[in-house]
Amino acid sequence: MEDPAAPGAGSASTNGNGNGGGKGKQTAPKGREAFRSQRRESEGSVDCPTLEFEYGDADGHAAELSELYSYTENLEFTTNRRCFEEDFKTQVQGKEWLELEEDAQKAYVMGLLDRLEVVSRERRLKVARAVLYLAQGTFGECDSEVDVLHWSRYNCFLLYQMGTFSAFLELLHMEIDNSQACSSALRKPAISIADSTELRVLLSVMYLLVENIRLERETDSCRWRTARETFRTELSFSMHNEEPFALLLFSMVTKFCSGLAPHFPIKKVLLLLWKVVMFTLGGFEHLQVLKVQKRAELGLPPLAEDSIQVVKSMRAASPPSYTLDLGESQLAPPPSKLRGRRGSRRQLLTKQDSLDIYNERDLFKTEEPATEEEEESAGDGERTLDGELDLLEQDPLVPPPPSQAPLSAERVAFPKGLPWAPKVRQKDIEHFLEMSRNKFIGFTLGQDTDTLVGLPRPIHESVKTLKQHKYISIADVQIKNEEDLEKCPMSLGEEVVPETPCEILYQGMLYSLPQYMIALLKILLAAAPTSKAKTDSINILADVLPEEMPITVLQSMKLGMDVNRHKEIIVKSISALLLLLLKHFKLNHIYQFEYVSQHLVFANCIPLILKFFNQNILSYITAKNSISVLDYPCCTIQDLPELTTESLEAGDNNQFCWRNLFSCINLLRLLNKLTKWKHSRTMMLVVFKSAPILKRALKVKQAMLQLYVLKLLKIQTKYLGRQWRKSNMKTMSAIYQKVRHRMNDDWAYGNDIDARPWDFQAEECTLRANIEAFNSRRYDKPQDSEFSPVDNCLQSVLGQRLDLPEDFHYSYELWLEREVFSQPICWEELLQNH
Repeated sequence: MEDPAAPGAGSASTNGNGNGGGKGKQTAPKGREAFRSQRRESEGSVDCPTLEFEYGDADGHAAELSELYSYTENLEFTTNRRCFEEDFKTQVQGKEWLELEEDAQKAYVMGLLDRLEVVSRERRLKVARAVLYLAQGTFGECDSEVDVLHWSRYNCFLLYQMGTFSAFLELLHMEIDNSQACSSALRKPAISIADSTELRVLLSVMYLLVENIRLERETDSCRWRTARETFRTELSFSMHNEEPFALLLFSMVTKFCSGLAPHFPIKKVLLLLWKVVMFTLGGFEHLQVLKVQKRAELGLPPLAEDSIQVVKSMRAASPPSYTLDLGESQLAPPPSKLRGRRGSRRQLLTKQDSLDIYNERDLFKTEEPATEEEEESAGDGERTLDGELDLLEQDPLVPPPPSQAPLSAERVAFPKGLPWAPKVRQKDIEHFLEMSRNKFIGFTLGQDTDTLVGLPRPIHESVKTLKQHKYISIADVQIKNEEDLEKCPMSLGEEVVPETPCEILYQGMLYSLPQYMIALLKILLAAAPTSKAKTDSINILADVLPEEMPITVLQSMKLGMDVNRHKEIIVKSISALLLLLLKHFKLNHIYQFEYVSQHLVFANCIPLILKFFNQNILSYITAKNSISVLDYPCCTIQDLPELTTESLEAGDNNQFCWRNLFSCINLLRLLNKLTKWKHSRTMMLVVFKSAPILKRALKVKQAMLQLYVLKLLKIQTKYLGRQWRKSNMKTMSAIYQKVRHRMNDDWAYGNDIDARPWDFQAEECTLRANIEAFNSRRYDKPQDSEFSPVDNCLQSVLGQRLDLPEDFHYSYELWLEREVFSQPICWEELLQNH
């Protein structure tokens, strides 16, 4: 990081590598001019209004459907329509699809599915395209986008009820096992969209079925509701001795990453996988309902608040201010001189503190300049993930000003209280009593939290307050049950595990789970905007690149936007998929969650996410890589206007890109899940210099994103040193106001036991041993178990019926001679051993 007054600072902020200029001495005119230039740039870049973003399971219905298609595929809408009309005219005379009665429509769909059972790949593809046209809403007969979406949903329910999904699942199996297509793609120097035509058609139909049927509306008929539940069951459980559908898609992801099938349309696979997991397991609101139910089943008290509603009611805080006070006419001195001018600064802060400490919109307003140590630390982290995770690419931090003008009384908004109810763990109460007993009576009583003899009255009051806010999580109960099962396997008997969709998915993923996680992270790395193009990285653009590369500037701009949009959608689907899996597995059993988490950590997920945020996040969230006139269903209704450079650059009129903000929040939540209560992983955040990277993300004025950034900063403040805390008091204040409190968590000072040296390797090894014991006990069922009953009765053993081959009696005498009579038996050795 360089001095903001250095002339190279401005260029460094544009190229993003943080090394554009040195710290050499500057003459006053040059330094002043450079500082003014930097100030103008920062004033324009930090002006971010509060983003009106509502977090949910997914974007709007039309947006989720449009992201299935790349702009390169738009020409295929016409092809699908032509294939349908050619087939429809041969079967139905003088009518259009929307004019048919429902029975006639069903009869036609049955005929279509019959015509799928042909040997010719070309004829099969034409029929599949006709089915896809139906699933897309027969847009040739519609007048508006609303009509297209309505008929798309109607047709998808009709197609499912006629067995279309099962028929396309068989075709998908055939295409996955098509070795000719794989070998053809491997021989090509450059793979294009033409190599995955059949797979794209099949996956598109299946995605439209899942997405349209998944969507619940109050106007849905009873028949549609029944069909939805049937479809959910069909996708969740093993049907006809086949694995759940999600496992087939996971296998496609690993096959693609292994290089054996580079032509797979990976964006469609990931979108379909995410939606299948969301449909079968449930979204975030359904998770909250399941959590309440599970706590009731375990006899735990209800939750103090609904976390979803609390986050929705939060307001965003202002990002760090990077502009100078309007009344300050002189050039701001360098940080070294600012340290000598504490007096005037302290006087001004004293006047302001009573006003702005509670003003949520100005939490970072008078943040002190970053210290040299923090500036240098921002570019030090560097680790690898299947090649190289370079954490040095980041924009320099521009130090904030010494102060702002005093606030008017009208802007002050005193909060009524903290948003979250404080929580205390049993471990925290035990630790508090251990320290108190050692101090006042000189010995401890282990885990006894009831005996308070010999302790002063204030300690009694403290323990009472701690117990009032004691929180027992579902994970605590599950860990305790697991310990009891390990200690007393005979007396407690065999555990009854309910066959829920989540449990079945985990059982299916168990033995290949490391490969699944590595494959997803490889794709995420390739799609990250901060990733450098490497020759050994996987090609995720096979389903977006056209056969003929663009020859005009306009075509190149369109393809560039299409590629960026393609990568953004991949990041969105992977981040949402991983978060859903972690949350569902954590609710199902804590050790399932820990197993997935540990493999993500081992695959360098933490530095990968930090690398993702090591960019201008504000630019990423406000990126305009969409062309609204080319989005489905708009492109199917209107004649495509002639695209110009201005129309491409204009993009849409939205304040921000929903999918990119959604992805950022998901990745931050993922990082929180991986690091919470794990000291070794928290230290990874410190080692990778994550504090300045995360702090820059606070520029985005969105409450939920800021909350998860502040959570990540809170868990590492005790390791960052007193100087960092002193220089970031407004960030510390924001953490206090927005993040849940743990009553005796000494996060702001770093004096508690958790801040002392820790054996991080032992912590992960202990966790891994517990996970393996859980998986072995629940899922490995060896026949020769130590506790399996042994039959000692000779008559019953000889009387057991064994399944022998049909032709065994022909060679029975030969078998006796070879296996029994010709084998010498050493009776002495047998007696000695037994």
